[in-house]
Amino acid sequence: QVQLVESGGGLVQAGGSLRLSCVASGRAFSLYSMAWFRQAPGKVREFIAGIAWSGGGTNIADSVKGRFTISRDDARDTVYLQMNSLKPEDTAVYYCATKFGPIGTIVDDYRYWGQGAQVTVSS
Repeated sequence: QVQLVESGGGLVQAGGSLRLSCVASGRAFSLYSMAWFRQAPGKVREFIAGIAWSGGGTNIADSVKGRFTISRDDARDTVYLQMNSLKPEDTAVYYCATKFGPIGTIVDDYRYWGQGAQVTVSS
């Protein structure tokens, strides 16, 4: 059984930074891609960033490009989302997800999801 556990969410003022972590367990992830999505109240879940587990290719959504960075630590089966210059519109629940093969950008691409981490950005 695949498990994903996010941590690092919280409350931050606009312009501040947070780093989310997602630890994966239950399977060897050498062929798996990881991604971050977010869902704000009343909105659909949207793709934010993805990273190929082996080889390191990344895909960052235009809405956060230049402010958010995705990275991974293979030895720890952990993926990070570094969020800088946060804005109130970044407020959402952030979800970690994983899939076999290349990075996908839609929700239905992903079978396994974490429980979510709340990020709140105050103005």
